[in-house]
Parts: sequence; C-alpha cells; structure tokens
Amino acid sequence: MKKRYLGNSRLEVSAIGYGCMGLNHGYGTGLSRSEGIALIRDAVELGVTFFDTAEVYGPYTNEEIVGEALRPVRDRVVIATKFGMRIVGGKMVGTDSRPEQIRSVAEASLRRLGVDTIDLFYQHRVDPAVPIEDVAGAVRDLIAQGKVRHFGLSEAGEQTVRRAHAVQNVTALQNEYSLWTREAETNGIFQVCTDLGIGLVAFSPLGRGFLTGAMDKNTVIGETDFRHQLPRFTPAAMEKNQALTDVLKRISAELSATLAQVALAWILARRPWIVPIPGTTKLDRLKENLAAESLMLSAGNLEHIDRALKEIHVEGARYPAHMQAATGL
Repeated sequence: MKKRYLGNSRLEVSAIGYGCMGLNHGYGTGLSRSEGIALIRDAVELGVTFFDTAEVYGPYTNEEIVGEALRPVRDRVVIATKFGMRIVGGKMVGTDSRPEQIRSVAEASLRRLGVDTIDLFYQHRVDPAVPIEDVAGAVRDLIAQGKVRHFGLSEAGEQTVRRAHAVQNVTALQNEYSLWTREAETNGIFQVCTDLGIGLVAFSPLGRGFLTGAMDKNTVIGETDFRHQLPRFTPAAMEKNQALTDVLKRISAELSATLAQVALAWILARRPWIVPIPGTTKLDRLKENLAAESLMLSAGNLEHIDRALKEIHVEGARYPAHMQAATGL
C-alpha cells in the first residue's frame, strides 16, 4: 500500500484508510466485537495504517473495538477519533465543544482506545455555541500535553477552518466527498486545503454503498439503517441516480475493475492530499477497496467521467434539512 501525507503536516497514512463506523454503528446489524477486531487486523495485514472512529459510534463501543484490535500494532498505525457531540442516554442529542468537554472526551477516548496519544482528534461537527478559536485552543493545549498529535475538523466551512488554523494548525478536514458529493471542490474546502496545506479525508467515498452498484430502486433499506432517512436513498432517487453507476459500469468494464475500485481511484486522482476512508464489514470488499490504490485511471478515463458528471443531476440531498443544518457547510 502506498502512503500519502495529510497536507503539509507530514502525518503519513496509507493511501486508502478504513472507516470503522459501520462495524457496529449506523447501518443496522453490524459485526460482533470479535468479528470487528478480526476485520481490522486483516486491514492492517493488507497495508492499511489509517483507522477512523469516534466516541459517538456505538456510542463508545466502536472506539473500544478499534483500540483492542490495534493494540498489538500501535506503532504501525494512525488512529483518528472525534469529539464534539453531546450524548445522553446512549443517543446523540446535539453538539458540545466546550473546552472542558473536549478535555473530558479526550481522556475517555484515550482510555477506550488504550493509547497514550490520539493521533488525529477531529471536531465532529461545529458547535455554534462555542467559538472555534476556543475549540482550537483546547486541542492546542492537549497537543502541548502530549495527549493529541494532530487537530482536525469535520464538515466545517472554509472560514471556520481558517479561524481555527490561526490558533492551532489544522492537519486534516474530514468531509463527505465522492463522485456524487463534489461540493468540496466549489465551496472553499479544496481552496483552503491548498492554501493552508491541509489534507482532506474523504468519508463515504462510495456514496454509502450506492456507487458500488449493489443498490437500486428495489433495494429495501431497514428502519435501523442510517440511510433510511437520507433523501438520496428513496426508490425514486436511486432509480434516477442509476445514471452514475451506469458511467462507472462502462469504465469498470474497460479496465476489468469493479465500480467501487473506479470510484476510489477517481478520488485518489483528484489531489495527492486526499485520502478516502471506505468502510465495510466484509473481508472480500475490504480487499476489493484496497486494490483501487493500484488502479490508474488514464486522462481519457478521467475526462470521460468528468464529462458524464456534468450531464448528470444527482437526485436528492445528501442529508435531510435538520441534519444538513448541523454541518458547518
């Protein structure tokens, strides 16, 4: 597995990371603890060095799984986790990035992960009640204490990033980015990453599974599956968005690759400082995703994709209104 640096930070990670959320959170029935640990260890053996989790996944149990799985190889991996969500009775009920809360979450995450230092500590969502300068200052203090190595932001707007970076260097932004979610190219995120030397960690790079070609208008999404409430996953939207997977099918056939591999290779070709973090609960899918790192799209392939995307209207917002409002974008 080739490596990439997240911006100018010199934080080196595998070119494709692993998003751990879906192991036991978000998509209905996940894996058992032992199965999740085994799959993470398989990922390490396959060359993955970058693992993403958060206190809210589970909540809390995802960090425990990641920590136990990676303990034997701690010196070989980069672990990212997140703060900033208010959790009451096992449910996320808003944001909380008060400095004292950030410190408390850091201590708890260190315990659950079983590590001395969190490699990358993201604010999960911008908290409108707390100035971003106070957030950055709290993480700066944790870095000075050796409890955190790098600071990140998730789904923050360009100006918020610039204000935070003025207090404490931002190493990475974690935003949704994929063939059907390209707003980062035009809403200032690509620009601020270029200007300040920040890496972009692309979550949901496979469109929450849709871009793999495994879903269509007849796919039944369970009520406990996070996608059940997303506008892009209604039967009507999936039928219209089939135009995207049709493009991927043509190119994947030409390259003897899978749709997922083409979608990930496209992201890797966009900028050298972008690292996608697809998630999966299946070893064969994990291997398939990681093989995208060696798939080289030609200039003709990339032009074909870009030309097609200009003609395709993506049906449905990526979040319902109340969830979109919780982002800083």
